[in-house]
Amino acid sequence: MKVYGIVAEYNPFHNGHKYLVDECRRNGATHIVAVMSGNFVQRGSVAIMDKRARAKAALLSGIDLVLELPLPWAVATAELFARGGVSVLSALGCVDTLAFGTETADETLLRAAAEAVCDIKVHELISKKLTTGITYATAREDAVRELYGGDIADILKEPNNILAVEYMKALKAMGDPMSVFPVERIGASHDSLKDSGEFSSASALRIMLERGDRTAFSFMPRATAEVFLEQKEIGKAPACFEESERAILSRLRQLTLKDIKKAPDVSEGLENRIFSAIESATSLEELYNTIKTKRYTHSRIRRIITSLYLGILPSLAQRPVPYIRVLGFSEVGREVLKKARKSAKLPVIMKAAQIEEQNDDAKDLFDLECKATNLYNLATPRILPCGTELTDEVVMI
Repeated sequence: MKVYGIVAEYNPFHNGHKYLVDECRRNGATHIVAVMSGNFVQRGSVAIMDKRARAKAALLSGIDLVLELPLPWAVATAELFARGGVSVLSALGCVDTLAFGTETADETLLRAAAEAVCDIKVHELISKKLTTGITYATAREDAVRELYGGDIADILKEPNNILAVEYMKALKAMGDPMSVFPVERIGASHDSLKDSGEFSSASALRIMLERGDRTAFSFMPRATAEVFLEQKEIGKAPACFEESERAILSRLRQLTLKDIKKAPDVSEGLENRIFSAIESATSLEELYNTIKTKRYTHSRIRRIITSLYLGILPSLAQRPVPYIRVLGFSEVGREVLKKARKSAKLPVIMKAAQIEEQNDDAKDLFDLECKATNLYNLATPRILPCGTELTDEVVMI
């Protein structure tokens, strides 16, 4: 058994994701485990389909076992997103290799970049550069360029390279011997709105699916298209954050300055800017644009607003992941679960009722997941009731 792990969002699962799965198989993977974001994703929005529908699409397209990346790590910075995903795979105790797509598949350069961003001298230089008003990402890239040179700094220009670096950092910090398998991305670049042959970015696909453009189906496995159409037929897709706009603005208008200051990634007086924008904004887009500056990127602002809406506190992602939650598996994936019974370092949760047997951290996290799903159910074309987190079952293929 040679188990490969992937950290992903599959929002939605497309041909680029299938390419990575196929490359893992060609490299010897007998079993592939995906740790996937739940109903809310890192860009600070809802997933276009709920987590079980996306798990089903992944399982029908080559993934064997889908585990959930818990909410506090799913809606977080690249560093925390990577740490959470790697933590789940590591805790399974039987994953041999971590696979990921990158703009640069040079493992030596990626490892050098991971070492560079951990250097205390780089951190000291970042702090100095931040005083000029630039973003953290730019400050880090510039600091690495000064101390380590252009080749290593250039790694930090691209989003998937940055995630690759964070995966390597997380593995080293955990002392996990898992090997890595970087695969160079082909086709459309991350967040590109232009397709390239049979490949298109998830961002472009979401736009197409939201406006009913069936061209999107040519850039994804047939299974994804079929699952999406099933979900659309019953009013569960496409989910859209703007459908919840009044609910989000209502929640935000009830917050105090003190509440906002407690949110993840809020620092240096940003809470004042957010509070002022909340008082004047009449739409989410206006809210984001009012808060955004050269230093505070659109994606960072979206994540902060989502965290405020959902009640995510920064302390949650600083704790260890408390459990491994199974979203779905195939017959091949069942073999991994069987092995994990002996190797797993955390409880493997198959049913909601099992949470009652866990510690307070696990119960707190699951309670947050339940509340978040209740709010996700306001973003679907047909408003869904509360409690689906407790009643929806593991997907079995």
